[in-house]
Amino acid sequence: MTFQRIAVIGAGAWGTALANAAARAGRDVTLWARDPATVASIAAKRESPRLPGVKLDDRVAATGALADVAHADAVLLAVPAQDLRVAATALRPHLRAVPLVSCAKGIERGSRRFMTEVVAEVVPQATSAQLSGPSFATDVARGLPTAVTLACADEATAAGLARALGSPTFRPYHTTDVRGVEIGGAAKNVLAIAAGISQGRKLGASATAALVTRGFAELTRFGRACGARGETLTGLSGLGDLILTCSSPQSRNFSLGIALGEGKPPEGKLAEGAFTASALAEMATEKSVEMPIASAIAAVLDGTLSVDQAIESLLTRPFRAE
Repeated sequence: MTFQRIAVIGAGAWGTALANAAARAGRDVTLWARDPATVASIAAKRESPRLPGVKLDDRVAATGALADVAHADAVLLAVPAQDLRVAATALRPHLRAVPLVSCAKGIERGSRRFMTEVVAEVVPQATSAQLSGPSFATDVARGLPTAVTLACADEATAAGLARALGSPTFRPYHTTDVRGVEIGGAAKNVLAIAAGISQGRKLGASATAALVTRGFAELTRFGRACGARGETLTGLSGLGDLILTCSSPQSRNFSLGIALGEGKPPEGKLAEGAFTASALAEMATEKSVEMPIASAIAAVLDGTLSVDQAIESLLTRPFRAE
């Protein structure tokens, strides 16, 4: 499994970064963009409008035609979680039986399906896989050291994809615990909103540390209820991604939380956690898993609770053993 020809669907910041990472690993990369202006910009300047100042590797060829990805040995689906079904549906007629790697972190609203479940439903001929972990697009695009997790139910495929995408500065660790990797990526986005609210409300570093720690306990409880492995939840795609996302304004979810905490309108940038929160809270309730922080964030986002009410609800919970 050499996976020499890699296609990346979505030329946003993350898709562009992954295209560069694959090219640095020696792969021949086709980057699909929906916007013709993005394709033209990449062709003329070797630069994506979504990542200004970052040059694309010469091995990356931009296209606006989905038919151009038909000969890929593996496809990275780098679109937002709530757009994944539409993108996969459009891609289906052009795909052979190759790995289709979701690179979004979230749960589909309505269906409450994880990304690999959506892929398996829409593109049954593909082998579903998931890429996740502590990674900012600008770091990956510029070739700064980054480690992630690549999950696939078939271990040989997971290992082959990790080798194909891996380089000295982009290190995928492989696993067969697909659900654990997906839960870490989805839940940490919701918890990052909570951490941002704590900072925006100026509750102090101690409060934020406590919130992230208790949030990780929630993530772990939910993961175990879904059959995830403990080592996955404490690994890169769980604890590692949680630490990164809850500590930097580069995270859109953390920035959304800061805006909510400060009482300001959120910026227009997409924050996956805003869509995932309600689905996560509903799934936790169905499985009788206690997730008070995630549930409070879901309530804030749907207008059921104010930020102050959510904080009060968490601070007045009964004392209990850790």
